[in-house]
Amino acid sequence: MASRWSLRWRDRPPEEAALLNPVFCGELIARATKDYERIRATAFPLPLGFVVLPLVLHPPTLAILPGRANTTFATWSAANEALLAELPERTRALRPISREALLFLAQHRVLAVDAEGLRLGEKPMRLTTKVTTTTDVDDIRRAAALLGRWFANQGAPAQILQIMGVTP
Repeated sequence: MASRWSLRWRDRPPEEAALLNPVFCGELIARATKDYERIRATAFPLPLGFVVLPLVLHPPTLAILPGRANTTFATWSAANEALLAELPERTRALRPISREALLFLAQHRVLAVDAEGLRLGEKPMRLTTKVTTTTDVDDIRRAAALLGRWFANQGAPAQILQIMGVTP
């Protein structure tokens, strides 16, 4: 029996195909990468790329993300411990989607992957172009960029993942 993630796109449920397609999910990871690189001037750590989608595509988690990137990550995590307890499982469940988005980005040279992590590639997405969208999608996009800035203002990636209970 094929896993749900190995189904062809036309065979996936329409809502799932719309929300979890590699272009949209890749855009979210690219937004986080762009803002991380802008703040830190270094590559976005690859393991952090796998927690972007579980954080921004989960409505209850999206709702509790801070509004500013200077919020202390450890304090925020402690205050939201119950909800973050589910994050490792969501990260595992969305790993195939994150991987597919990253492969899409790399194949189209939107992002480059090297030993240090993710960097904007030769053909970065135009992330400022306005398209027909919804408030929910705009909130998700803003949250992905916020994650890039927020992670850039925190400690080492391993420490961030440990606080969230996710192992690389």
